[in-house]
Amino acid sequence: MIDTLKEPDSPLVGNLHPSPNIEPRIGGKKPTILLLHYTGLPTAAKAIEVLSRTDCNVSCHYVVDEDGRITQMVAERDRAWHAGVSFWAGETDINSASIGIEIQNPGHQGGYPDFSETQMRAIIALSKDIIARHAIPAARVLAHSDVAPARKIDPGEKFDWAGLAAAGVGHWVPPSPLEVGGPGLEEDGPAIAEAQMLLAAYGYGVETHGIFDEATRSVVRAFQLHFRPARPDGRLDRSTRDTLARLVAALPLA
Repeated sequence: MIDTLKEPDSPLVGNLHPSPNIEPRIGGKKPTILLLHYTGLPTAAKAIEVLSRTDCNVSCHYVVDEDGRITQMVAERDRAWHAGVSFWAGETDINSASIGIEIQNPGHQGGYPDFSETQMRAIIALSKDIIARHAIPAARVLAHSDVAPARKIDPGEKFDWAGLAAAGVGHWVPPSPLEVGGPGLEEDGPAIAEAQMLLAAYGYGVETHGIFDEATRSVVRAFQLHFRPARPDGRLDRSTRDTLARLVAALPLA
């Protein structure tokens, strides 16, 4: 077993549990993305077990338990295996370009409980520490669902992205109000192409062909899970469109 995790990268780490599922970052890439997941498993102990098994071929840099305890499993200089097939802003090797945090929560198939305040405080503190050391831009603090919208929905609509942003972690604008029974904007044509262009400009992997296909619906839902979580139904409604437009407009100038 290759073990380069000799000491924690963050002073917030309470325990080291090295995973063998690591390798060097390909091409010497540096982390420019902070990627947040939920474990989808009943306990953090079970998640750490799975993330340590060579037959599972998964790992992450950190696990944050429900009580806020932080376990580091992979050194930040190394490539962990947490993103899978994924894409963001032209980058296809998200594992080499990111640091992955697994947040203990059994997920949608396990009842999807709320994330506790204690857990959220630990996530905020760890995220701020990582972001400061690697100069990760706010708009590159992402959900697993953002980079793999056809496959993943974590950490999901209950995750407090607004609270993170208020604490200085991530990019955010207040979502536009929902329309009760309002019309969708899903007729193929210029409105769909405009939404696709905005999603692509933010970083999502979506074609800009003006057709509201299943791939586009998955990306719209991923956007909603992160930025308009009150109704993540995959419909392109006015609230989603307006929130997206304001979010892109609020990006810092390059």
